Amino acid sequence: MAPVTALPDAEWRERPGLRRIVAALTADGGAVKAVGGAVRDTLLGLPVADIDLATPLLPEEVTRRLEAADIKVIPTGIVHGTVTAIASGDHHEITTLRRDVETDGRRATVAFAEDWRDDAARRDFTINALYADPDTGVIDDWFGGLADLDAGRVAFIGDAAMRIAEDHLRILRFYRFAARFGRGNLDPASHAAVVTARQSLKSLSRERIADELLKILALPDPRAIVRQMAADGIFEVLLPELDAGFAAALDRLATNERTAAASIAPLRRLAALLPADAAVAETVASRLRLSTRQRKHLMALGGNRADVARPIRQLAHAIGIEAARDVHLLAGDPAAVAALADWQLPQLPLKGGDIVARGIAAGPEVARILKAVEAQWVAEDFPGAARVGELVDQKIGRTSD
Repeated sequence: MAPVTALPDAEWRERPGLRRIVAALTADGGAVKAVGGAVRDTLLGLPVADIDLATPLLPEEVTRRLEAADIKVIPTGIVHGTVTAIASGDHHEITTLRRDVETDGRRATVAFAEDWRDDAARRDFTINALYADPDTGVIDDWFGGLADLDAGRVAFIGDAAMRIAEDHLRILRFYRFAARFGRGNLDPASHAAVVTARQSLKSLSRERIADELLKILALPDPRAIVRQMAADGIFEVLLPELDAGFAAALDRLATNERTAAASIAPLRRLAALLPADAAVAETVASRLRLSTRQRKHLMALGGNRADVARPIRQLAHAIGIEAARDVHLLAGDPAAVAALADWQLPQLPLKGGDIVARGIAAGPEVARILKAVEAQWVAEDFPGAARVGELVDQKIGRTSD
């Protein structure tokens, strides 16, 4: 294809909020450029969600200019030179140009810079270090990002080992970006560097690892990159519980997700990587510092994967609709998931007082009858109040007998 030097026309470049911000920051010799994902995705013809901006103006000057233009400013990351501007309902992060002073693999000490190239040099991959003038669309590319984007190559800027040493999370980001934007073989130098540095993932916070791992599993089809990560020994560091049959489980899940037209659920895919064991699921969830809801869900999938012979609504009554759906997508019949569409868990139309009103003395017998009626109600696929009344009478009759 012909060399690209400017962004094509894109809807986001004309948004009123962005235009107001650009006008405020470019007045009187100021400058601002779109950077990273917005530039990359526009060139690829992909939807653009977030529009990050960079400027040589210091945060105080950015704030002064925006507030003078009646634009709300939130100091979301002011210590790192980042503010969030809210204009015409749109949110945009604006960061002053920076250069790394010191890094330890988890966080960086930065200084503000005036040189656009210095700012680009501290980014991770060449395809993420593209800057574009929001007015003219002219692109700045110091490290061959345009050529790499055209070739489907995800490569670190400069020395890969140094980029990884600055932030060890870049190991996982390499796999995620390679899966999203890469074509063909992985960049040899970058690939070798992440494999060599994989033990350094242990120094990262569990929350950062979980966030990046779930982003990988949220890709449209993560199977190839997950297999690559396993072959590279990444899961030996991150997920030693990886099940030997994970590849077949992911293949089955992918087929079932397509059959059932199920939306992507990264936690379901994480479950496919693990053995069918609730205790293992709890261990993994605890180590990754997943939320209580996520931990319970992962445990439900680990502990009930063998329960697919039970009718899916009965399973849903026991473990919840979302978990029952995911269990069947993992190991059951994807067609059964349709039985949960537009269905809500019903409430048993019976209380202990209803049984007492039928002449049973309050106490353990009421609880026993209530439990027996509920079990039959579930077995009969949740019939209405009339049938429940018949079941109560039957249980009471048997009790009287």
